Amino acid sequence: MRYQISFYGVLLAFLLTACAGGLDRSNPSLETNLLHDTAFPDYEYIHIETKEEIFTLSDEAKAYVDGSIHRIDTPIEQMRSLVSAIFDHSRLDLLYISGANTVADETFKNRAANCLSMSIMTYSMASYAGFHAEFQDIEIPEYWTRREGYSVLNGHINVNISPPRDLGKVNLINNTLEVDFDPQTRRNKFKKRAVDVAEVMSMFYNNRAVDALLVKDYVTSYAYLRQSLVLDADHASAWVNLGLLYRHSGMLNEAEKVYKNALSIEKNNPSAIENLAHLYRRTGRIEDANRLLAQVDRNLEDNPYYHFIRGEQDFENEEYEQALSHYRDALRLDKSKHEIYFGLAKVYYVLGDINRSQRYFREAKRKSTNRQDQNLYQGKLDLFSSNRVHNGSNL
Repeated sequence: MRYQISFYGVLLAFLLTACAGGLDRSNPSLETNLLHDTAFPDYEYIHIETKEEIFTLSDEAKAYVDGSIHRIDTPIEQMRSLVSAIFDHSRLDLLYISGANTVADETFKNRAANCLSMSIMTYSMASYAGFHAEFQDIEIPEYWTRREGYSVLNGHINVNISPPRDLGKVNLINNTLEVDFDPQTRRNKFKKRAVDVAEVMSMFYNNRAVDALLVKDYVTSYAYLRQSLVLDADHASAWVNLGLLYRHSGMLNEAEKVYKNALSIEKNNPSAIENLAHLYRRTGRIEDANRLLAQVDRNLEDNPYYHFIRGEQDFENEEYEQALSHYRDALRLDKSKHEIYFGLAKVYYVLGDINRSQRYFREAKRKSTNRQDQNLYQGKLDLFSSNRVHNGSNL
């Protein structure tokens, strides 16, 4: 999963790359004048995971794959058995954690990761088993969440697995299995595009950069963003995140150039527009800032996640009636997301409407698709039952 920290706080994003090293000046589309190595002189000492480190499986993981396809004759049934083993909670017991950006073997050992890292593990397992595997970028609607006080714009990726390709044969039957860790994307017919391993590595590095940026480790963040852009110079989200890094480092002119470069790649990138608007406002260009923000508002008025994130920000600022209005707008536009019901449950509790709060916690649990979220919401309902919720802090 890619993250793009979008302003109403700030903005970030994620990608991936092959190995650390010098700048690849053979990439003609990479704007090297926008990279400022001298501002982060220790970046070269940061260890960047190589392609092998990202995708290699341990002997234990390989044995798990071998066991899942053992004594199964046909490739199709082997594929189904492998996918079943990956999703089998009683065996692998995977947990979805949005901020867990891990390499394939760490994901296997930890049994927890985001969709990008889970997809990397699945790709590695399928490739080890001899299947053809291919990543897909899913064009989901703009979807914000909150993380460490930031608004984070999420992307999504999955994996297609098919039998080994026989160049001497034409297969008229589609035997491809799509492995997606978000059931919502499987239910909806979103556009998809194949992405190669270099792009996936760029996504992975971009995610690592965001992790570092959130804890103010700017040198590490720069090292990862640099590698991300070396692999994919057209990755608009990584440029936006680099602009955010520059802004936090006091490099306002450099940040502005980077945001504009992101917009030259993706002219309606909401995070680039919002961050540039914030920069204009900070530097006294109020009319330019308002013009850009009006453009964002027009684009986002019918986006449920826009209203959801505004509700989250209002809730954090204790502006509960405004938060309630935004949560209601989000629910009106999308009744499928458990986070929206959770927002309503929180704000109704603080406003003293306990019955509605419990009702929306139950709905949040019903709409959630993974066990840790379901357990979270059940825990909130249990607090009501035991009368241990005294104020909004326990929610």
